[in-house]
Formats: sequence, C-alpha cells, structure tokens
Amino acid sequence: MKEQDKDIITNEEQTENVQPQQTSEPESDKPADDLSPTLKEVIEEQATEDEAPITSALTLRKILGGDILTTSAIRRQIWLFLLIAFFAILYIANRYSCQQDLIEIDKLQKELQDAKYRALSSSSQLTEKSRESNVLDMLKNNNDSSLHIANQPPYIINVPEE
Repeated sequence: MKEQDKDIITNEEQTENVQPQQTSEPESDKPADDLSPTLKEVIEEQATEDEAPITSALTLRKILGGDILTTSAIRRQIWLFLLIAFFAILYIANRYSCQQDLIEIDKLQKELQDAKYRALSSSSQLTEKSRESNVLDMLKNNNDSSLHIANQPPYIINVPEE
C-alpha cells in the first residue's frame, strides 16, 4: 500500500513539473528527445485499468479486504471455479434424485403394507367360512344337498409295493 502511495506522489509531482513553461524560445528549437513526459501521456498512464501486481505476502487483512480477488487471480482460477460450480450442481441433482427415490420407496412400502393387511383379512374370512361348523350349518340350511356327516371313521388302505 505504501509503494502505491509513493507511485501516486511521484506521478503527481511529474504532472506538476510537466506544465508548459513560457519561454522565449520557439518550439522548433526544443530538442526532439525531451525526457519528461507530457501531461497527456501521464494522464493516459494513470487512466489505464491495469492492476497493481499482488505482493507475495498474503495477510489476513488482504484476504478479508478482498485484495486477493483481483481479476487476474480470478482469470487464472476460472477453471477451478467452473469445476466447483459443476460439482455443486451435480451434488444438488444427486440429492434431489435420492430424495425422490426415498419418497417413492415410502409410497411403495405403504402400498405393500396395505396389500398385506388386505391379504390377511381375506385369509381370515376364508378360514372362517371353511371351518367345519360353518360348512355343516350351510349343509343343514340347504336341504337339497346329498352331503352329510360320515358315521364311520375313514378306512386306511395299505397298498403293498411290488
């Protein structure tokens, strides 16, 4: 920062020294090799948008003050910034996709739970209707059926193997 102040003071001194002097000599007699720059040249030099080179010593003040974010530093690191942005977009897209998959899994688990409950309900109704007492009641109510309860136990027939 002090070097820049010295440069500015030097440039201001130069602009003060460059003011045209009233002399009796005609301009054609002035040497063409005048070493002092003209006022126009000094102003053009100061008006350029070039940045001052960054010193090699990085301090916390420079980092927090934003001096590190000069256009030349950003131009050198543009591919790094693009890579970071690409990975951020990829991360967000992946997270969104995972959340959509988790929502779909929850929906399918609820559907599976409902299907299990319906299957259990149907199984219990079928078991109730096929109980022996219910079947006998249905046979008694339907007099036209020729089915009745057996009076004798079933016979076991043994077939010898040859």
